[in-house]
Amino acid sequence: MRIAVSGSIATDHLMAFPGTFTDQLIAESLDRVSLSFLVDELEIRHGGVAANISYGLGSLGLAPVLVGAAGRDFAAYETRLRKAGVDTDSVLRSADRQTARFVCLTDRAQNQIASFYAGAMAEAPAIDLRRIVERVADIGIVVVSPNDPAAMLRHTAQARTLGIPFAADPSQQLARIGRDAARELVTGARWLFSNEYEASLLRERTGWRQAEILSRVGVWLTTLGARGVRIERAGEPDRTIPAVPPTGAMELEPTGAGDAFRAGFLAATSRGAEAESAARLGCAVASFALEGRGAQGYTLSPDALAERLTATYGTAGTEALTSSSFQSFRNSPSCTTDTSSRPSRS
Repeated sequence: MRIAVSGSIATDHLMAFPGTFTDQLIAESLDRVSLSFLVDELEIRHGGVAANISYGLGSLGLAPVLVGAAGRDFAAYETRLRKAGVDTDSVLRSADRQTARFVCLTDRAQNQIASFYAGAMAEAPAIDLRRIVERVADIGIVVVSPNDPAAMLRHTAQARTLGIPFAADPSQQLARIGRDAARELVTGARWLFSNEYEASLLRERTGWRQAEILSRVGVWLTTLGARGVRIERAGEPDRTIPAVPPTGAMELEPTGAGDAFRAGFLAATSRGAEAESAARLGCAVASFALEGRGAQGYTLSPDALAERLTATYGTAGTEALTSSSFQSFRNSPSCTTDTSSRPSRS
């Protein structure tokens, strides 16, 4: 079974300013601001929710189909995704736009000035999921993650029409969609993903109570940070799966941990695991993402995953890795990308 992941593809340009923005602001001249900050560090990280999830799925031995729009500058990024096992043949390449870009400047007090350029992502509504299913006949799951809202709505509707189970992951786009769109993206989802804040926002956007949302989805998974993930089903008690703690003393990078959880969960689900077992694998993959630089700065190996799963959950933790369909991943010495795939630093 293949997984098609629809959503954003982006590049993050992250810069650090050694001073503070407030020291540069003149109160009586705030109506005419013209500032330039000399930065000490630039990191270029590969991102975008769909690309992040696809990277994780590829690292677990699957061959996910990335469904999104990228720009004329996508070649190098595409190469590293392919090395991670991602099928990029269904990515729409814009003829005149750059790949979506997030540019963020952070000062020493953790204040930020940022901008987001949607770029090629604006063309994502033109992508026809039906043609992708014709090309890749064994797609069994469609993930609809943050993207241009029109693309999210189109791919959700097409998954329903095609009869393919879909995962709804509206997350960041909840802030900009209305009630009808929020309801459309959720209704009929086999799996619904959110974090705690997004869960509250989803209730507000849809106008539905918790029970009303649960009546319209199969399983609702809410990530809780260091507390793990909550699993909810209609008519059943909630269950919380504890998080897998990262190892070693290091500065944790939360960017992309939620995407890594989704990758682990969906990989296990596609191979027949129950939600609880799949959530354990998701938590383990997220722990590796926490230790990496950026959303795709981690590597996975079967032995390391099994060790963390056993340490946190006991022998039951490795259930998601024991199915025969994980054999190719277990037989590989390490599912990694080479060092050239790490984020650029200068």
